[in-house]
Order: sequence, then C-alpha cells, then structure tokens
Amino acid sequence: MAGSAKRDVVIGGAGFAGLALAIALRQALGEGFAVTVADPALGAVRSKDPRASAIAAAARRLFEAIEVWDAVADEAQPILDMVVTDSKLENAVRPTFLTFSGEVAEGEPFAHMIENRLLVDALVTKARALGVDLRATAVESFEYDPHASRDDPHPNPPPERGRNEEGVTKYINVRLADGMAISARLLVGADGARSSIREQAGIASHGWNYEQSAIVCTVAHERDHHGRAEEHFLPAGPFAILPLTGKRSSIVWTERKQDAERIVALPDAEFHDELEQRFGLQLGDIRVIGARRAFPLGLFTARAFIGERLALVGDAAHVIHPIAGQGLNMGLRDVAALAEVVADAARLGLDIGGPDVLQRYQRWRRFDTMTMGIATDGLNRLFSNSSDALRLIRDIGLGLVERMPPLKQLFIREAAGFTGEVPKLLRGEAL
Repeated sequence: MAGSAKRDVVIGGAGFAGLALAIALRQALGEGFAVTVADPALGAVRSKDPRASAIAAAARRLFEAIEVWDAVADEAQPILDMVVTDSKLENAVRPTFLTFSGEVAEGEPFAHMIENRLLVDALVTKARALGVDLRATAVESFEYDPHASRDDPHPNPPPERGRNEEGVTKYINVRLADGMAISARLLVGADGARSSIREQAGIASHGWNYEQSAIVCTVAHERDHHGRAEEHFLPAGPFAILPLTGKRSSIVWTERKQDAERIVALPDAEFHDELEQRFGLQLGDIRVIGARRAFPLGLFTARAFIGERLALVGDAAHVIHPIAGQGLNMGLRDVAALAEVVADAARLGLDIGGPDVLQRYQRWRRFDTMTMGIATDGLNRLFSNSSDALRLIRDIGLGLVERMPPLKQLFIREAAGFTGEVPKLLRGEAL
C-alpha cells in the first residue's frame, strides 16, 4: 500500500483483550516492535463502562506481569468465599447447597471483583506510557496482499525479522476510519461479539441466542459483604451478587429477555422492589447506584480463530453465558496464548503473521473454548428452568460436590484459570 504507515501489529478494539495484548507485545519485544490499537472509545477521557468483572487469579497474574495490577489493586475486592443456592422466587428459604472458600495459593484469592472502567483506564495509561500507538478510530477495512516485498515494511527491522522461507515479507493492508493506511504483519480482531473484523474476514460464527438477558447494576447496602459472593439459581436464570470495594456489590441478574426489558424500564421504586425480592435482606437496606442495563445473552464461537494474517481474541472469537463468570477470563487466555506465540516467533526471526504461528495459537485455544462453551451452556440449561425433577437432580449433585473437598478444589482451580496448558503470562511470568 503506497504511502502507508508500517506496523508489526494492528489491533482493532481497545477493551481488556486488545489493550492487554498491545502492552504484552510491546513489553516483550521492545520499542522496535510497532503496535497500533484502534477503537473509537479511545476518544473518551475516561472509560464509561458501567459493568464490573470477576478477574480470576490467573488473569490477575497476567495483569501483574504486564505491570498494570498495582494501579488498580486498591480498588479490587477479593472474593473470599462463594455461596450457591437453588430455589424458586417465591420460596421463603433459600437453602445453601454449595460453598467455595479458600485460596489458590497462600494469600491469593481465586478471584477479585473490579469495575471495568478502572481497569480499562489503567490499561490505556500503561499502553500510552509504553509508546503504543492509540487511535480513536475504527478499523474500517483490510485486505491481505498476496504479493511479497523484499523490503521489510518496518523502518528498523532486525536482520531477517519476520521473513518467510523465501526471504520475503508479506503483510496485510489496513485502512482506519480516519483515513490512515497501515501495512501490518498481523491484524488482531478484538472488537467484541459483533466484530466487524471477523465479518469482513468472512469467518462465520456458530451458536444461538438464549431467550435471556443479563440485567447489570451496582448496589450499595447497609452491611458489609465480607468478600462473599452469592449465586442464587432461580427458574429464570442465575442472580449473582458479587462484592465490590466498600459496602457495594455488582449485580448480574439473568431474566427471560422480555421480562428483563420490562424490569429495566420500571420506575425506580418498582425496580427496587423487584431487586429486593431477589437480593434479600441479609445485607440490610439496598439502593441502586449508577445506571442499570440489560445485555442479551448467547453462545457463539467463530468457525476459525485465524485467517490470512489475522487472529481473533476475546468476544470476537467466542461468547459464552455469564453463569460461571468466565467470559472475560477466556478472552485473557486468548491474549496470553497469542502474545506468547507471537513473541516466540519474533525472537526466532519467523513471520509473526505466518500460518504456522497462527495455527499454533488456534490449536492452543480452540479446545479450551469449546469445552467452556459446552459447560456453561449445560449449566444454564440445567439450572434455568422450572422443572422439579431437574431441580432435585441438580441439588443432589451440588450436595455431593459440597461433600467432596478434592472435587471442589478442582473446580476452584478451573475457575481460577490454572488447568490445562497455561501460558506464561497467566502464570505471572514475563514473556
């Protein structure tokens, strides 16, 4: 592309995944490795994301490894234990069937809760400090150039860096919505569930919408939560109370789609009544602070996580039900795996956007993603229904797990992100 800027990697999307990937690559490969992140949201002075997220222990280690966690640690609430109940909405008593407590390592809780806006702002600050090229615009279009150039597009390339077996360099031509043209070795789609990068690449996404939406809001309460998370399984879906710093909690409230739209639109007093009926009085008086929103739920997986000089990460590659709180953490597993394969390839002088490198990333992530998608879908179908027979079966199952500490510990390690082939960043190791 004549007159285009030269970059090693262009990342479309400045959420957790896109920014963390940019920081990890820049730290691992130095100032000579040029990275651009493009997202219109970067034009905001501060993030306005009203949600909060559960950061699993492995994901927290990633944020420590890329030197971001210290900036938000004081605002992160450790989840010290978790209670699971199963009942109908009208039941006066919600029996506890399963509890989780303990640490994945001494002094290390299995998860923390943090408001998204705080972590996004910290990631932006770190990326800017490292010299990542941040652009408040979108990836508008791209085209793989099958013609090879013997002139390395990078202004100061190390010897033979990024060249294929013929000794030539290939790249993808990217155009941003502000008119900027970039020649890049690799384009990464980190632009969310409705990824335009995935669609332009012609990569199909298979799955289905649930007839459910998640109502999300923040609640202030009279009493201290003491770091306890609660998940109430109700016929319409799980109602999760997730502790934030101070006497606050984040609510992720699953309802049938039409009911969610109706509830969110209620006047404040009526919304409070609906919320209190599910929240209970164990933390005293409650009040909603900030916005309340409903997000449609579904299960979708991209047919491929890679294309010609293209990789997908996070929600652009897969969307799962929030029943296990693993959506964000799955995206960060993508980031850790892709950063590691790209860094390894760059240090060996290999083509970072070549098919062998990208296939390694896809093999690493596909099975884990499919397994988690099947697991969350099965849990949602098992718990989000009014069947008394299924309720009896699942409550017996929860009771058995409660009485088997080794099995509970396995579930904790899975939720913390420490099972399978764990990438370096998720172990807290630098690339």
